[in-house]
Amino acid sequence: MSGHSKWNNIQGRKNAQDAKRGKIFQKLSREIYMAAKNGGPDPGANPSLRMVLDKARSANMSNDNVQRAIKKATAAGDGEQYDEVTYEGYGPGGVAILVHALTDNRNRTATNVRVAFNKNGGSLGETGSVSYMFDRKGYIAIERTENDVNEDQMLLSVMEAGGDDLNTSDEVFEIYTEAGDFPAVRDALEKEGYLLAQAEITMVPRIMAEIDESKQTQLTNLVNQLEDDEDVSEVYTSAEF
Repeated sequence: MSGHSKWNNIQGRKNAQDAKRGKIFQKLSREIYMAAKNGGPDPGANPSLRMVLDKARSANMSNDNVQRAIKKATAAGDGEQYDEVTYEGYGPGGVAILVHALTDNRNRTATNVRVAFNKNGGSLGETGSVSYMFDRKGYIAIERTENDVNEDQMLLSVMEAGGDDLNTSDEVFEIYTEAGDFPAVRDALEKEGYLLAQAEITMVPRIMAEIDESKQTQLTNLVNQLEDDEDVSEVYTSAEF
């Protein structure tokens, strides 16, 4: 994991995400709804809901919108139902891409994802064609400007919390954990007083792909089109943007 910076990708795409914040909130509301409906409205007893709420907090989603989604999920009746679907494929330059979706219409979502790949120089693959290139990991980012701590102190904190790996740059500490250890590591670091800029379960590429400059715009357009789809919740690539 050392040497790979997910933070660079997060920051590089932040402005584009800010421009479509309303759509992001709509997707988060759907995820909160499903997590609360399946596991209950108490994040202390529902780890899935806690993780979605962390993501909503990172996106600056208002508490009113969060509570509205939870209340809707716990209201009487069957309500809405969504399926979790993963699509795998290759983008321009052979970049591996995973697309996670939460949909109430599999045919619609599959068509939209396929069109996005075909339109932007990519191709959908079979199940398992690229997923083996990614590891499911916990990811925590702690900005140095918000936390008065040096690298040695942070390394000790990460080791005591049970984290697997620490990457350090001038801007941020990036901590990776096993997916199952993520909640305990996150809670331990928060209890120690650290302000977490990002905390999530993510898919981390085992090998990063260097993208030829001529393919970068096409790949960015593909990722943007996928993220614009209302059914798509996450897009992961092996590219270093």
